[in-house]
Amino acid sequence: MNTVKKPLTPSVPRQKRRDVVENTEFAAFARRIIRAHGRRVATGDVEALRDLVNLSADIDQAITDAVIGLRAFGYSWAEIGNRLGITRQAAQQRWGGGQP
Repeated sequence: MNTVKKPLTPSVPRQKRRDVVENTEFAAFARRIIRAHGRRVATGDVEALRDLVNLSADIDQAITDAVIGLRAFGYSWAEIGNRLGITRQAAQQRWGGGQP
C-alpha cells in the first residue's frame, strides 16, 4: 500500500504570541522557594550561602535566555523594554550583545 507522507510543517501558521499560562503563579512559587532558601541559610546553614549567592547568576542567565528567545520569536527591543519599564535602547544594551 502506497502512503503519502505529510510534511512536518504545521498546517496552522505559527502565531507570534502564545497564551500566557500560569506565569504569575509559577513566578510566585519560585520567589517562595528562593526566600525559603534564604531563611534556611539565616538559621545557621553557612554551607548553603554560596548556593544562594549563585542563584543570582542563574537568574541573570535565565533572563538573558528569555530575552534571546523572545527576540527569536519576533518581539522587538521596544516591546521587551516596555514590559520591563526601560527604554528599548537600555534593553538592547543590556541583552543585545551587538544584535540589531
